[in-house]
Amino acid sequence: MAFLRSFFATKQIIRRSFTTESSSSSTSTPKGFFAVYVGESLKKKRYLVPVYYLNKPCFQALLRKAEEEFGFDHPTGGLSLPCDEAFFFTVTSQIR
Repeated sequence: MAFLRSFFATKQIIRRSFTTESSSSSTSTPKGFFAVYVGESLKKKRYLVPVYYLNKPCFQALLRKAEEEFGFDHPTGGLSLPCDEAFFFTVTSQIR
């Protein structure tokens, strides 16, 4: 049950991310992707991640960490992941 709640909350964050980003002319997100923000709080970088990553256990672990650290309120408008870029690249390279 907790997984479903987390999944639907993540979908809500992603939906808000698409809404926020589609209204901004400086950034655009291609269909099938969503934005995540990775890195230190003052130096966060935006990355586009394929939606199918949401089904991968190692990416779901990052989402759980994000939920624990940030809850479901992400001030960047996208999903903030609580890890450095090196760890993010390690996780995403395992998925590919």
